[in-house]
Amino acid sequence: MDYSNATNNMRAKHVVIVGYDKVTSLDLSGPLDAFSAAFDEDANGNPQRCYRVTIAAVGSKTFSSNSGLRMTANCFLSSLRDIDTLLIPGGHIGFSSAPKLANWISRRATGIRRIASVCTGVFALAPTGLLDGRRVTTHWRFAVELANRFPSLKVDANALYIRDGSFYTSAGVTAGIDLSLALIEEDFGPRVALAVARNLVVYMKRPGGQEQFSEPLKFQTTATSRFADLAAWMRGRLNSDLSVESMAEHMNLCTRQFSRRFRLEFNSSPAAFVQRLRLDEARQRLSDPGLTVRRVAESVGFHDPDSFRRAFMNRFGVPPTHYRRRFVAGKLSSLD
Repeated sequence: MDYSNATNNMRAKHVVIVGYDKVTSLDLSGPLDAFSAAFDEDANGNPQRCYRVTIAAVGSKTFSSNSGLRMTANCFLSSLRDIDTLLIPGGHIGFSSAPKLANWISRRATGIRRIASVCTGVFALAPTGLLDGRRVTTHWRFAVELANRFPSLKVDANALYIRDGSFYTSAGVTAGIDLSLALIEEDFGPRVALAVARNLVVYMKRPGGQEQFSEPLKFQTTATSRFADLAAWMRGRLNSDLSVESMAEHMNLCTRQFSRRFRLEFNSSPAAFVQRLRLDEARQRLSDPGLTVRRVAESVGFHDPDSFRRAFMNRFGVPPTHYRRRFVAGKLSSLD
C-alpha cells in the first residue's frame, strides 16, 4: 500500500523526540522511523498516519550527533504545549543541556501522557525525581553508574525496555526501536506494530534481555594477549570440532593450562562459551526462511535436534520454531 499521500487525522498522537548536541543518532532516528512508519486504516480503508512526530531542540536548533551527523530540529522544546509522548534519546551522559531538560520535564510532566528514554537518556530524566522507586533500565555498560548516581532507582541491567507507570526506559541503540514498537502496540494494537516491524525488518518482540546480545562483545573486549582473536576463530568453526583439546592445540597450550587461563580471563568454561556462541549464531540464522530448523542446528554444530531445542529454550526462553515465527510474523509454517 502506498502511504505517501496519507494525511493526518484526529487519531494522530504527538510524539516529541528531544534533540541535543552529542546525541546518539540511532537513538533518535530509530524511534523517529518507527513512529513515522505507523499507519492505520479508516472505515473506508484509507491509510491514516498514527503519529505526528516532532524533533524538538533543548539547546541549539541545529546540533550534531556524537558520530558527527548534523541534524536540525523542527522547533525548540520550550515552544511546545501539546505533547502525548516525550522521548529522550541517549547520547553523551553529561551533555550540557541535561539540567535544563530535567528542569523543563519537572515543570511539564503532569501534562504529558507518557515519558520515555532510550539508553543514557535516562540520565536526563532521573534528576527530576520522577523515577524514584521505579524500575528502570539503560545500556548495560552504564547500569552501574546509573545505580550509583541515583540510588533511589531500581536498575535492571538486563531488560531491553521497562514500563513503570507512565515512564518507559530502554537499553541502548536498537532497544529504542523495541521500545517504540511496544508503544505503538500499546496505542494501536499488534497489527499496526507488526506492520512497522516488518517494514523496518526487525523483530516485533525480541525474546530475552540485552545480556544475550552483549556477551560475545564482552568476550572480545575483555580478552587480552593471545586470547584476543579466539572468539573470531571459534565463530568461523561453529560446525567443526571445538573441543577443549582442539582449542588448546590452536592456542599452543596443554588442555589443563588452556582451561585454567580461559576461566581466569572470561569467567566461563570453554564448553559453556562455545555453546553460547553456537546458540547466538543459530538465533541469527533462523531469520533465513531458506533454512530448516534442523539445517540451522547442524550448521552451528548441533547434530541432535532435541539437544538443540533444549539448549535454545534454556538460553532464550522459547523454542527455535517459536523464535522463527516471531521474526516472520507467523507466515512461515514450522520447517523442522
